[in-house]
Amino acid sequence: MKRNQSNILLAAGLILMAALLRIINQEMHWYNLAPIAAVGLFAGAIIKEKRFAYILPLLSMFIADLYFQMFTSVNGFYGLEQLFVYGGMAVVTYLGTIMGKVNVPKVVGYSLVGSLAFFVLSNFGSFLSGMWGLNGAGFVKTYVMAIPFFKNTVISDLVGNGVLFGLYFLAQRAFTPQVQKAA
Repeated sequence: MKRNQSNILLAAGLILMAALLRIINQEMHWYNLAPIAAVGLFAGAIIKEKRFAYILPLLSMFIADLYFQMFTSVNGFYGLEQLFVYGGMAVVTYLGTIMGKVNVPKVVGYSLVGSLAFFVLSNFGSFLSGMWGLNGAGFVKTYVMAIPFFKNTVISDLVGNGVLFGLYFLAQRAFTPQVQKAA
């Protein structure tokens, strides 16, 4: 199997695990403790085939949303703001595609920027839903009310990226034949 196909399969498995974690977090009422932006950053950085890099994280979100819609009382499909959530995932995936060589400082930095980008975009969608009013005060209140959730997002994305990238590189090392050094 070609290396990129192996990367896609391995990344897809880890991304589907993250979708399952999102479902479990929602069921346990651990809000914003699912590594949503971590999935996008990971896919963008690891999967070289751009269409798969974007499709897999968006598909993991869609699978979780479909599950919520069909099997829980949580709305899996909730209107205009959902487009901003998916757009936030696409932006974070883009960040992964421009990360370059993966190392710990880059993963931490891009993870923080990805969490912030996701926060700004997804909450702008919340603002447009009109929950707190479609005016300046509503705009400010939307973001202020989201701050406690942002803390959980940052923590889960940092941990999620550590786990995703860490497991990926461990698995890659375990399943890639090592070249013997000439004596």
